Amino acid sequence: MKSDLFLITPPFTQLNTPYPATAYIKGFLNTKNISSTQADLGIEVILKLFSKKGFSDLFFQAELNKSELSFNVQRIIALKEEYLKTIDSVIAFLQGKNPTLALQICQEDYLPEASRFAQLEELDWAFGAMGTQDKAKHLATLYLEDISDFIVECIDPNFGFSRYAERLGRSANSFDELYEALHQEPTYIDKILIDILKDRIEEVQPKLFLISVPFPGNLYSAFRCAQYVKKHYPEIKISMGGGFPNTELRSLADKRVFEFFDFITLDDGELPIELLYDALVKGGEFNLYKRTFLIENGEVVYKNDALRSDYKQADVGTPDYSDLLLNNYISVIEIVNPMHRMWSDGRWNKLTMAHGCYWGKCTFCDISLDYIKVYEPVAAKLIVDRMEELVQKTGENGFHFVDEAAPPALMREVALEILRRKISVTWWTNIRFEKSFTQDLCLLLKASGCIAVSGGLEVASDRLLKLIDKGVIVEQVAKVTRNFTEAGIMVHAYLMYGYPTQTVQETVDSLEMVRQLFEAGVLQSGFWHQFAMTAHSPVGLYPEKFGVIKDTEVIGTFANNDINYSDKTGIDHSKFSFGLKKSLFNFMHGICFDYKLQDWFDFKIPRTTIQPNFIAKALSTDDNLISKPTAKIVWLGGKPTTETFTKFKKGNSWQMMTLNFHSKKESFSIQINQKEGEWLVSILEKISVFNEKVYTFQEVKADFENTIEHFELFWYSKPVHTLREFGLLVL
Repeated sequence: MKSDLFLITPPFTQLNTPYPATAYIKGFLNTKNISSTQADLGIEVILKLFSKKGFSDLFFQAELNKSELSFNVQRIIALKEEYLKTIDSVIAFLQGKNPTLALQICQEDYLPEASRFAQLEELDWAFGAMGTQDKAKHLATLYLEDISDFIVECIDPNFGFSRYAERLGRSANSFDELYEALHQEPTYIDKILIDILKDRIEEVQPKLFLISVPFPGNLYSAFRCAQYVKKHYPEIKISMGGGFPNTELRSLADKRVFEFFDFITLDDGELPIELLYDALVKGGEFNLYKRTFLIENGEVVYKNDALRSDYKQADVGTPDYSDLLLNNYISVIEIVNPMHRMWSDGRWNKLTMAHGCYWGKCTFCDISLDYIKVYEPVAAKLIVDRMEELVQKTGENGFHFVDEAAPPALMREVALEILRRKISVTWWTNIRFEKSFTQDLCLLLKASGCIAVSGGLEVASDRLLKLIDKGVIVEQVAKVTRNFTEAGIMVHAYLMYGYPTQTVQETVDSLEMVRQLFEAGVLQSGFWHQFAMTAHSPVGLYPEKFGVIKDTEVIGTFANNDINYSDKTGIDHSKFSFGLKKSLFNFMHGICFDYKLQDWFDFKIPRTTIQPNFIAKALSTDDNLISKPTAKIVWLGGKPTTETFTKFKKGNSWQMMTLNFHSKKESFSIQINQKEGEWLVSILEKISVFNEKVYTFQEVKADFENTIEHFELFWYSKPVHTLREFGLLVL
């Protein structure tokens, strides 16, 4: 299908779902009636490689390699026929097309096994909580990883499922090494990529070729794609955009880059791409550019002379996933971390609730760049419109909101809109652990289909959280994680060690906080990252404020983001990595809480200064339950049936009412006097979540007091308390 623009994501990003950048741009181009075609070359290469023919070719290539092979690779070659027999069936199973194969895979005599299966004995206990399909997915993933090891040793040392030649793209201040690699003979994987690209270019015949590079692991293959098109189709103009150039190439000065690319655009791509289209396809003598690098008079120049503002989020259209092979993505379960499993298992439609971050203060974050700095929320109705449109077009009702931090108030409005429209969706997102996430808000989010949240606890130390300017304290995080957990929403915490001025004592205390959070059952998943200093964060911009010294002030001509630095404390934080990650792995599976923290490390650490009941104590304190006049009151349940009866006591009688309710799981009843009962039936209908109008606490109180006195006595009574447990929410 011919198109003016061809958009690709080069290998490799994810196996289970397309990276959304090209879908976002295609959705925008639709609003401008600009023809475009998109492709995820990563999944296309993987499917060609991991097939019976692909494996035959792999083994043939390996046999040409006469170098000394490891025992593991010798074993895989010896089992060649077993791999050829099983590969197509395994891929179909991981695509969801062959579910009955799970029974055979789980018998553990179906798949050929190499070194990756050695870890199974350690993980065997973890499968108790996994069903047959999940266990089979994990075993099939190990099988693919064995072949990945085989490819790395025999065919291409740069191969990886979610990254390719990542070392060449990470912290590449100089373009020299990458430039040299691009002038070597194409690798075996390169040749597969180029074969696919050739066919697609011939089919689409674009005038403008757009390559999105989200991560360092996509960079090498992006240049290989550009190199091929530049050589064989010199009339096609080529542009790079995406997360990698947005953070790494902001001071680009190396002219050699433009032997491969005509343009490199930064930040939001909609307007820069539209202006390139106007210049190249429509044609014009005088062209303006938005945040675009190009060569002019033999020099690299940065043009940002278009006075037009970027498009508002309401005007960029709904992401369009057409052209992508949605039914061919592969769900894998690499490790039993529950949140990591969501990143690699299942197909998710990607959407954004808000551009940028509403907090925008964290000192380790790139808050000086537009993708964080420019905060612009999307209206809840429009978000749910886009969700419904995507469900209709893709057939998938799972959504991953890829926000920096989804705003609590907007999450509330989106949840209400989902419930109001009576649609069934599943969704998850990234948040800040702030106090706005009350018990009732978490229940509302769960009712709308929210299944998980991830958020930055970072360094679990109040001193360092203040230095980070995180805007939360550990006690608050504990309460918020409890609220999500009790609502049935899984919580994943991003954890950090090695932040500037962090002491050994604070690292130990941070681990103790994390141990207590898992022991209390309010955290289900987590991952430790070592602090990295980036050029566009406050720490990178003003290192002296944070007690660190940049190792060098030399700015390279290519990528400039990660900064080498020295911490004035002189502590080697990397030595904590293994112990932190090993302890977390065990905590996630509910074991080893009674181990001493020293047991996780092979060097001496100080004892923790955190009280053993710190988190338990934080969770035992009640928050203020007084309802604000402006709080929204919502009823998630249905209409009750009623019965009236007369109650007698000491010669007096009065009319009572029984209200019978049915929730999805159980039935329950409350009894109140008839007048209050009749009012309650009417108000529950008014405040039903399915209604357009949302009542405030003040409005509900006024409605009650039109005919009955003493609203507070009624509101804090036992019957209303029962309703609060079954879906009467104060938001």
